[in-house]
Order: sequence, then C-alpha cells, then structure tokens
Amino acid sequence: MSERFTVARLTKEDEHFEILIKPQKALDYHNGKISAITEVLAADIIFSDANKGTKVSEEAMKKAFKTIDPLKIADEILKKGTLQLTTDQRRKMVEDKRRQIIDFISRQAVDPKTNLPHPPARIENAMEQIRYPIDPYKSVEEQANDIVKLLRPILALKIEQVIVAVKVPAQYASRAYGTIKSLGLLKREEWRGDGSWYGEIEMPAGVYASMLNKLGDVTKGSGEAKIVS
Repeated sequence: MSERFTVARLTKEDEHFEILIKPQKALDYHNGKISAITEVLAADIIFSDANKGTKVSEEAMKKAFKTIDPLKIADEILKKGTLQLTTDQRRKMVEDKRRQIIDFISRQAVDPKTNLPHPPARIENAMEQIRYPIDPYKSVEEQANDIVKLLRPILALKIEQVIVAVKVPAQYASRAYGTIKSLGLLKREEWRGDGSWYGEIEMPAGVYASMLNKLGDVTKGSGEAKIVS
C-alpha cells in the first residue's frame, strides 16, 4: 500500500471489513476535524482484503452493520476500527494520547498526603521513568488506570474509586465479560441460572462513562450498570 492510500479495518461478527483511505484525511476524520467521509475514501467499497481487492458480500454487511450503505459502514470502521498509519501519523497520535493521559491523571488523581493534584509536569516526568507503551487506539481512561498502578512506587497517587454493579443478558454475557472485566477489579460475580451475568467491579470514577459506552456497544444497549458505592 502506498503513502497516498492506506487501509482502515474493523472485525465484527467474526468478519473482517476494510476500506481504502487517504491517510491524513482519515486521521482528520477520526479526530473530528472533518465531517465529510467522501473526502476520506479512495473508493466507496467495503473489502474483506483491500490489498487483494476482495469485496465483502452484502449478506456479511447486513449481518454486521444492518445496512449495505458503504458510507455508513465506512463511518463505523473509521470510528471504531484501526487505521493503518504512516510512521509520522502514528508518532503524532501516540504523543496526542500521551498528553491526554497526563491531563486525565492530573485531573483525577491527588497526592494522598495533601489531597492536592499533581502538576502535569510531575506526572510526565514520572511516566518517563516507567516507559509505558502508549496505545493510540486504547482509551485514555483504561491506560491511565494501568499507568497509575505503575507510577505509585515512584509517585504517591490516589484516584477516587467506585463500585459498579453490572448486569448482562445471557446472549451477550460471554462476549461482554472480557471487556467489562478489563475496566477494573472484579469484586464479585455471578453466572445466573438463565445464563445472564452479574458482577460488581471496582474502577476509577473517571472510567465509569467509558464503561457505560462499552457496555452499550457489546450488549446492543441491553446491559445495565449503576454505581452502588
């Protein structure tokens, strides 16, 4: 694939979906800087393998996206999938995500001795010591949670924790389990007789909104969650 065009991909319903895109336009679209998806696409075709030119069947598109409209499908691929980036683009995305994580920790965490926030520069200096590999696609909240654990031996940090009760219907329980568990510390869980799952998870308060979005995605809006303490 040339520098002029690259690929964005998403796996859904065990099928691979790819689109051929203009890399800088795709990054601008992904970051909300432009809104016209037609500026991004090199072709309004949904592929299973863009390099080979293999198209996805209409049946597969309908099953995964409930539509065969390539623009609607491309929009979801760009927003939820993975962009194949140039080296410079990836470096910029990593740096942007690192800054967002530093800002998040600075706003969410305090020094337990003083109950005052740490300045961003102090957090940035501490992060340089642990050399955490920033993932440009993984959420700020999830990575910040991991980073705070690694920072604690060198920087006193405390983030407000909440306990969230989660209920997942039987048809989505297996699929949702790994996603939900990764967001915090599982304090209690119960697989119920009807196949549904109930759990109580301890997580940073700042992760709660992200968890609700992910729960909605993996359960098609049928999961339930509420803060219980």
